[in-house]
Amino acid sequence: MIDTVRVSEKGKIQLITLKRRTGIQNWNTLCRWALCISLNENSEPPNEDIPSDSSIEMTWKTFTGGDEEIYLALIKLRAHNAGISLSKESLTRYFRLHLHRGISYMSGNPKLLKVEDLIRLAA
Repeated sequence: MIDTVRVSEKGKIQLITLKRRTGIQNWNTLCRWALCISLNENSEPPNEDIPSDSSIEMTWKTFTGGDEEIYLALIKLRAHNAGISLSKESLTRYFRLHLHRGISYMSGNPKLLKVEDLIRLAA
């Protein structure tokens, strides 16, 4: 349902910082963590316009690492619970809001310095 994942320039700068701090070199891995961190929050992400103005772009399949159905189900469930339409456009927008909030959370966490720190966040 989501075709392409595009990250804003602000998100790209934050991801570069995360790559440097954690040693994780793949955008898709960091973005998956970011999405899950945001989806785990009880609050909804702020409703804002997020530009697609960076060079970071990947297919949905690359983003999900082959687990397309699982990630789409997580987004749909959260959207449904929030009263968000399950149309392609609404889900894509909702996904981007969660992705960018998660990237911001991760880059703003000074204790996130290595892979083990990500695992601690999940526990």
